[in-house]
Amino acid sequence: MAATVSVAQPPITPAIPGRNDSSDSSRSSQTSTEKVKIASQLRTSSSLSKHDSHSRVDRSVQPKRWKTFIKAFKHIHNLTPKEVDDFMASYEIYNLDWANEDEMVKAFGPDYQQRVGDCLRSYYSVLNHLCSLGDVEKMYIPPLMDKKASVLDNQLLYEESVAKDIGLKEGMKVFDLGCGRGRVAAHMTSVSGAHVTGLNIDANQIAQAREWNDRCGLSNEFVVHDQNDLPLPFADESFDAFYEIQALSLCKDPSATFKEIYRLLKPGAKFSLLDWVSLPPYNPEDPVHAGLMRRVKPLIGAVGTPTPASFEKALMDAGFTVTRSDNPSIDGLQAPLIDKVDIYFRSVRRVIHGLVRLRALPPHFKVLIDRLCLDGQAFVQMDKMRLITTTYRIVAEKPLA
Repeated sequence: MAATVSVAQPPITPAIPGRNDSSDSSRSSQTSTEKVKIASQLRTSSSLSKHDSHSRVDRSVQPKRWKTFIKAFKHIHNLTPKEVDDFMASYEIYNLDWANEDEMVKAFGPDYQQRVGDCLRSYYSVLNHLCSLGDVEKMYIPPLMDKKASVLDNQLLYEESVAKDIGLKEGMKVFDLGCGRGRVAAHMTSVSGAHVTGLNIDANQIAQAREWNDRCGLSNEFVVHDQNDLPLPFADESFDAFYEIQALSLCKDPSATFKEIYRLLKPGAKFSLLDWVSLPPYNPEDPVHAGLMRRVKPLIGAVGTPTPASFEKALMDAGFTVTRSDNPSIDGLQAPLIDKVDIYFRSVRRVIHGLVRLRALPPHFKVLIDRLCLDGQAFVQMDKMRLITTTYRIVAEKPLA
């Protein structure tokens, strides 16, 4: 039997009453401050990545924020009406759940997995550029590792902790599931010397990953493939380690996926997971809880609804030994970082609304930024109530024999 480490959940915070997606009046002073940050971002990247004694991280392969912002802005500006329509339509999958196959078949037909895959491609081909307007180019809000550090630096701090947890060393081969634009892979290689193979469903992100890693002088490899299309295109015992960061929200069958990863790993290899889960206090029969869940799942891109226990069981059934299972955020709360990101993008939204009214930007900018900003405070609320987290950590190991 695998040994599991459990961390007690802190007391539940009372629900924050009411929903207000359109009004930011109570946050006006914070929003004004963020507007200054948006302007400064176009001039310098340093304002978003201050280096202090609490967050000494490796930034050697991090892109310049202002360059990323401008590139993303141009891409969004040039989107076709079909790309915009496909992105907005893709949200239909988040009204369903992998666990309810009957509803999936009713909505999309017997080949529903293909339909979900098509929606995910449309979703991520636009979302990765929207996220790149801010500090979440990597498309994940990290655990709160350092209260004084920025969102970006908390990402780097967490990634460096992963490299330590799975024992990355020079020359090791590591598998990155859901690699996005390859920024995490580049950082992993920079801090450890390991060779990363990344896999992602979105060809657009894979192209950017290859371009960025080539520019950094790294030999990492990237493959376009749907994680739900098993088996994965690699030989048995190809990798010395594995990590994923918030990619399993799209996973149809974690048990099957973990068995497949077990096949790909060498004996003694370590496994790191950071992902979205519903926590024990969440009650699907509670109308407040269920209502919040319906709002948050589309925001974080979750089709399934896993729990820490379901992940642990799936890992152990696959043959892994679970060595760590916890929430790495300080006080178990991610909310301070979620709030930072939400305030920033709401400020961006106000600027974009003004530019659209002046006809300086095409109308689809408003449509996209409104969708991105919807329900950010519901996410904060669920985190504070300790109903869910997108930063649950599990470390496991494939036994030597």
